Amino acid sequence: MNRLLIAMLAAGAVFANAQDDLPAPPAPDAALNVNERYTVERVQVKRKAWQQEDQVSGPLQKELDQLAGQKLNQDTLDSLATRIKKDLHVPNVAVHVSKGRMPDRVVVTFEAGEKEKGFDIDVERFLYHSKQGWTGEGGASVRVNGNKVTFGLVSDADRLTERYAGIQAGYERYSLGTDRVGLRFRFQDYHEQWNRSTLQAALPGELYRTRQHFIPEVTVRVAEPLEWTAGVDFARYRTFLPNPVAGLTARTESSNAAVTTLRYRQRWDSGSDYKQELTASYGLRSGTGFLESDAIFTRQVADARYQMKHGHQTVKVGFMSGRITGAAPMFERFVLGNSETLRGWNKFDVNPRGATRAVHGSIDYIYRWLLLFYDTGSSWNVGEDPEQKQSLGTGLHAGGFEFAVGFPVKTGHANPVVYVGMNF
Repeated sequence: MNRLLIAMLAAGAVFANAQDDLPAPPAPDAALNVNERYTVERVQVKRKAWQQEDQVSGPLQKELDQLAGQKLNQDTLDSLATRIKKDLHVPNVAVHVSKGRMPDRVVVTFEAGEKEKGFDIDVERFLYHSKQGWTGEGGASVRVNGNKVTFGLVSDADRLTERYAGIQAGYERYSLGTDRVGLRFRFQDYHEQWNRSTLQAALPGELYRTRQHFIPEVTVRVAEPLEWTAGVDFARYRTFLPNPVAGLTARTESSNAAVTTLRYRQRWDSGSDYKQELTASYGLRSGTGFLESDAIFTRQVADARYQMKHGHQTVKVGFMSGRITGAAPMFERFVLGNSETLRGWNKFDVNPRGATRAVHGSIDYIYRWLLLFYDTGSSWNVGEDPEQKQSLGTGLHAGGFEFAVGFPVKTGHANPVVYVGMNF
């Protein structure tokens, strides 16, 4: 009996020693983060109301880009969300992680809420063109509880056949019951100045002294890359006609058009140094007697732009095609030969009245700050044969600043065009 008791005590001692040799269970705060096995494929910052990508400051954007290719870490995401909230001055930033295109890859989306209150002053364009002079556009905006009110001034000698100068005002509601629907009202009041070439080429009744626009629009976000806008452009303009007895006679005409535009925008990020972006749109404007319009016309325009950035290199490819049928006012006509199309040509040499048909394509190559570009296109009216024109150019491009010299490709002496500006 004593031998049996001694054996049991010895076995218990051995078992106790074995238990002391086992590793202790992990503490709760030492548990592994199961999400860390995922790799970040790309990072994007989007505004909640429209689900469009938003812009943060350069240093912060660089940190976000560097996150691609790293392991997913919740503490890092929370820290970046706090910094984005301060950078964009928004009340909150939500972090969403979704499945990537490859196994164990994820897409991180920082969704920024709308500013409760905010006052901004913005210079949208500031441009000098050696053939057309100065262009400037800027304004102020106030945001309160999802509403945005804007007021601005513009003097533009670049985009249309005339220089138009005046005021622009608007109201925008980001969300109309749902984030997929928004509402916008715009008011524009301009005074026109005409170039001598246009005055000589214009037909009777085409020119006007002033014009006003009131444009209500509804925007529907159909899907994340697809957006549809529909509205009406109520336009009134004061035309003038030479009269040998009374000098100049004037009358008020209207151009009330139904307006609709379908836009597509998509971005692809493949690491911090390789990005692609595609934007495309199709717009239709129709002046109709149903809206009691004096001008009866249909205007269609389609455009697409592709951009690829890899390291210090950027390639941009653009295309535009437009067609007008009926009798459209001058401000609806297509213009080539400015700072955006056929760079190097003078728009008054291309077509001083504008045109009812237009096709244009462009290629830009940027290495660091060096810019090279090639443009080709044609604008013509019904009954005319299209004539292809080309231009080449070089310059400097840095952020929103651009300085370039464009050369029209034509026989005879070269007559370059210089333009410099901000916010292209």
